[in-house]
Amino acid sequence: MQKEFFAYQAQTTQFAAGFEVAKAQGSYIYGTDGKKYLDFVAGVSANTLGHSHPKIISAIKEQADKYLHVMVYGEYAQEMPVKLCQLLAENTPEPLEVTYLVNSGAEAIDGALKLAKRYTGREEIISFKNSYHGNTHGALSVSGNEYHKNAFRPLLPLVNFIEFNAEEDLQKITEKTATVIMETIQGAAGFLLPNHSYIQKLKKRCEETGTLLILDEIQPGFGRTGKLFAFEHYGIVPDILVMGKGMGGGVPVGAFMSSRKIMETLSHSPKLGHITTFGGNPLIAAASHATLKEVLSSGLMNEISKKEQLFRELLVHPKIKKINGKGLMLAVDLGSPDYTLKVAKDCMGKGLIVFWQLYRNEYLRISPPLTISEEEIREGCRILLDVLNFD
Repeated sequence: MQKEFFAYQAQTTQFAAGFEVAKAQGSYIYGTDGKKYLDFVAGVSANTLGHSHPKIISAIKEQADKYLHVMVYGEYAQEMPVKLCQLLAENTPEPLEVTYLVNSGAEAIDGALKLAKRYTGREEIISFKNSYHGNTHGALSVSGNEYHKNAFRPLLPLVNFIEFNAEEDLQKITEKTATVIMETIQGAAGFLLPNHSYIQKLKKRCEETGTLLILDEIQPGFGRTGKLFAFEHYGIVPDILVMGKGMGGGVPVGAFMSSRKIMETLSHSPKLGHITTFGGNPLIAAASHATLKEVLSSGLMNEISKKEQLFRELLVHPKIKKINGKGLMLAVDLGSPDYTLKVAKDCMGKGLIVFWQLYRNEYLRISPPLTISEEEIREGCRILLDVLNFD
């Protein structure tokens, strides 16, 4: 299978692992080599409830027996998309009330940017240096790393960048700014947290200038920080909320959410202001609804802080410089990209899957399923420490 993988499937790097997957269950991925691998990555924060969670599988099978795609988005009332949007509305603060379902986090970013420009009638977008929002042209335009953007220019015009957590830059937000888009926790840069007062002052400045605040919760959303969404830790509510990754528990999905007043501007002048064929697909919505329902009802979010603390207590080593992040999105600083890549490779050889951060390769990514047990955390940390002792 590996030979055919490299021959026929487009690659994203020149050094893809080509690991051959046989099956995945719970916190483990099983290879065709007959070995099992403890997963500390969860499909890059996507497998919220671990692999092949029975409630997600059951929801998919039940929906598959009824119908799959029946019509382009927004035309027909279908049970599972409606239930998913209703459950989101019931569990997010005002004024968030209406959800637009799409196929991925990057598409949700593009839709959110269009919505903000349409509602405000303005053109300028402000984003943050070292931010990451996806790889479609729109999402790439508001991502803040030039190395990853330069080969694809020209991108969207009138996009300006400010420093994360720099209060003096907030004055660059003016009455000409349609939207400020920010990751609630900067992901690719190493899971960097906003200062508490900073995010509140950012929201205040947006209100003063009539600018819409978009928060990108594609990674921290759906319980990963111990709250359903990370912004709930900071006492503010965005005008537009973007989600994806862990929303589907392992299926491709994204969404953006706002007040009804803002969202309805996509329905006219022009009509079909954003349109998607497969957004809101009933099979995907069934999986997403099952994921959200389980996250809300299982008590998993109450365990996140304790699990984070266990990681921090166990991962103490002279080669670990610091650990960034919150909840079960942690970035372990190992000092250099080359060393981090070697550690990740050697961990894989010992049955532990870890990864690295896109912009800052010296950071080792730890973003396991929320369902990971304390015993599995100890097992994985033991492997990682063993590798650090011998590398």
